[in-house]
Amino acid sequence: MAVDVLDARILRLLLEQPRTSVREYARILGVARGTLQARLDRLERDGVITGYGPRLSPAALGHPVLAFVHIEVTQGHLDDVGERLAAVPEIIEAFSVTGGGDLLTRVAARDNTHLEDVIQLVIRMPGVVRTRTEVVLRERVRSRMLPLVGSVAANAAASTSQDAMSAWRDAH
Repeated sequence: MAVDVLDARILRLLLEQPRTSVREYARILGVARGTLQARLDRLERDGVITGYGPRLSPAALGHPVLAFVHIEVTQGHLDDVGERLAAVPEIIEAFSVTGGGDLLTRVAARDNTHLEDVIQLVIRMPGVVRTRTEVVLRERVRSRMLPLVGSVAANAAASTSQDAMSAWRDAH
């Protein structure tokens, strides 16, 4: 799904001012409310917008220890292990990956002892061969989307400009 310049402006606004109304977004962007709503609906339907809501801090929820746990899985058991991991509340993300393991999880824990308990739970899951854990010392770049949206917007603007120049050349 191609994101055009208006889509990118909408996404930027959603990221910068997430608690604003659709009516206010339309006013800020200078588009009709119906146009904005149709764009939002399409961006959701196409999977560009995957959800709304606050971003929460695991540390503020009493889980200040963050770790990445690489999990090696017995062949043919990836889906089963993934389903079991989803049942562990401290596993806040899990991805299938290439490289030194089959799954990469992000784990939030109360302390190092709790982290070890979560890892031991994972190790005991059927289909898990071994794990490798990396404890996070400090976050250097917060999870963010605004720079990527800016890049997409710049590429969309450049593409639109090139399309307009090509159309003008073809007409003359």
